[in-house]
Amino acid sequence: MQKLVTRYINDESGATAIEYGLIAALIAVAIISAATSLGDNISDKFETVASAIGA
Repeated sequence: MQKLVTRYINDESGATAIEYGLIAALIAVAIISAATSLGDNISDKFETVASAIGA
């Protein structure tokens, strides 16, 4: 029984999976924020071009 408890306490496979999940979530947040910022900048450029053409 003691070996089973010791093996359960030393098992880190679940912790590794959680760490990979957190890294993936962090990368996803970075990609989303970069895409949002890039989208806003492109939108501003298109509005500038459209107003220049319209004037």
